[in-house]
Amino acid sequence: MILLIVFLPLLAAIVAGFGNRAIGNGPAKIVTTAALFASAALSWIVFVYFLTPMGPGDSRPTEMVVQVLHFIHSGSLDVSWALRVDSLTAVMLVVITSVSALVHLYSWGYMAEDESQPRFFAYLSLFTFAMLMLVTANNLVQMFFGWEGVGLASYLLIGFWFRKPSANAAAIKAFVVNRVGDLGFMLGIFGTFLVFGTVSIPEILAAAPGMAGSTIGFLGYRLDTMTVLCLLLFVGAMGKSAQLGLHTWLPDAMEGPTPVSALIHAATMVTAGVFMVCRLSPMFETSPVALGVVTTIGAATCLFAATVGLVQTDIKRVIAYSTCSQLGYMFFAAGIGAYGAAMFHLFTHAFFKALLFLGAGSVIHAMHHEQDMRFYGGLRKSIPVTFWAMMMGTLAITGVGLPAVFGNELAIGFAGFHSKDGIIEAAWAAGQPGVWFVGVLVALLTSFYSWRLMFLTFYGAPRWAQSEHIQHAIHDAHGHGHDDHHDAAHDAHHDAHPAAEDAGHAPSVHATDAHALPEGTGGYHPHESPLPMLIPLIVLSIGAIAAGFAFHGFFIEPEAGERYWKGAIAFREHLMHEMHGVPTFIKLSATIAMLLGLWTAWMAYIRNPGFPKTVATQFSVIYDFLLHKWYFDELYNLLFVRPAFAIGRFFWHRGDEKTIDRFGPNGSAWLVQQGTRLTARVQTGYLYSYAFVMLIGLTAAITWAISK
Repeated sequence: MILLIVFLPLLAAIVAGFGNRAIGNGPAKIVTTAALFASAALSWIVFVYFLTPMGPGDSRPTEMVVQVLHFIHSGSLDVSWALRVDSLTAVMLVVITSVSALVHLYSWGYMAEDESQPRFFAYLSLFTFAMLMLVTANNLVQMFFGWEGVGLASYLLIGFWFRKPSANAAAIKAFVVNRVGDLGFMLGIFGTFLVFGTVSIPEILAAAPGMAGSTIGFLGYRLDTMTVLCLLLFVGAMGKSAQLGLHTWLPDAMEGPTPVSALIHAATMVTAGVFMVCRLSPMFETSPVALGVVTTIGAATCLFAATVGLVQTDIKRVIAYSTCSQLGYMFFAAGIGAYGAAMFHLFTHAFFKALLFLGAGSVIHAMHHEQDMRFYGGLRKSIPVTFWAMMMGTLAITGVGLPAVFGNELAIGFAGFHSKDGIIEAAWAAGQPGVWFVGVLVALLTSFYSWRLMFLTFYGAPRWAQSEHIQHAIHDAHGHGHDDHHDAAHDAHHDAHPAAEDAGHAPSVHATDAHALPEGTGGYHPHESPLPMLIPLIVLSIGAIAAGFAFHGFFIEPEAGERYWKGAIAFREHLMHEMHGVPTFIKLSATIAMLLGLWTAWMAYIRNPGFPKTVATQFSVIYDFLLHKWYFDELYNLLFVRPAFAIGRFFWHRGDEKTIDRFGPNGSAWLVQQGTRLTARVQTGYLYSYAFVMLIGLTAAITWAISK
């Protein structure tokens, strides 16, 4: 069963990739989608196996290891290719295969017009296989194989429409930034092998407590061994999970097709860093300094991404920065020792964030590839299924629920309510009031930008007539040809008026029906997405509603959590006890923040649509600072990109052209050319010239002979 879960996506990728146009679009989609649904079904069986409580006489193993092959044996380095499945892996298997299967199905409708569908579905399945190899790794070398595999697959998927320069640039940016993080990850693996003499994860985790307090030489200093190793490994997690400093690739990756955003940047690849930290949690437990760094970086990322998401106008970029912020929640949960809460938020986040991304794709599909929310408005009646699906996702990410403080024994709410509130309560219980405050503040910001997205997209008067994409659609509807194929326009970011405040396009009157104001629609009528796109939205909506309530006991309840994790993570049972005993105002804080964010967004975008523009004008410095994403891209361009290009130009012109080429191949060619010119002068073709040369040669020979 485990072999089928992992290798079915690989087999499907091979069939679709090498078969490509020879087998056609239909068979490629059927093979890959069927393989992923089969893998997902088997993953749920494994997950339920670990969820089932063990009785007194139950001797079931707490983990399963399936040997695949013997990979490397060199000296003391022994790497066996093995698939390890325990309760932690079971969570990731369900997340990866379930979201991937639904994304495959969704792509049937979204990519229906693309001419390279077999290649796209092959890339999706290849990515899924690499991610499965990462989470089932039994040693660090195998984990690194999956780590780099998802990096390769993400490069291929982000740059899928390779005729778009922006897509190519985004793919290269993601690849390069992740290489920076991967350097740290590699050094961490090397150092771990140096210290422990093995790359086997179980052996490393068993020996880690014994290394606490030891020192190692690094960069000319004697430093705490476990701190150095954990921080190097965490650098890899920062790159893969887009944490502050190595986050710049994530928003640009939205240039890829929307299904790619849902698969890679919501539910799977970006959570690899969180998974790695939780998998190696016994190592991190030996280093309070490393845990402090994880907490600080996570909280800073959480706040940074939430502030930038406030002013984004591209619907996919808003959700992308939301992903970055939610990953920050997961990391600071791991940093304070609440690994169960971190994995719980990873689990619920997969459902509601994939739902939001796919819902955004449905909106983009309905709006003829327009992604700028300033040109939406009044869509809830035109695309009702998409509207209600995104409503469920918004209720989940903002944490709508009823805390257990009003006489109710059990808190009831959407998925994000249980997991995010759990992290905020754990921060207070862990004695981290500063982190708790950041968590509550970000909950307010999350509520604001999430409801801002909903209000700009589905409420108010239609603003479609101002969109160039809609004008093209109307132009096409009247029988005029217009080529806006995927490689040029599909999912392209609308960059018109990038510095304009979204409220500048907000309606001055209210409209409850998209067709009530024909002057705002331009005569265009949005259409609901096809059934293959709607089915995943409905399924994910169920997850966004029920995943938190149904599974919170297995992740963060003290006794049930201890029974479920069975040592797969460093589960702090005492912290979970304290988390459930925090004061009432702590339990209510996230809910109050959510309501305040909702009220502020309603006042700004429904009650008084001109208010955001006024605020942006009065606080233009702060607005520009957020609009330019804290100027990280500009700073990196100044410090790294431009010097790198300058060095490249120097070596190209001065080194390659004026030195190597000049004295190498070009110089040799010049010498040969000059030699041929001299030879041409000697070889005149006249008989008397050759006779004269022979006479001189004969005279010289006789003279030499006489002189001897």
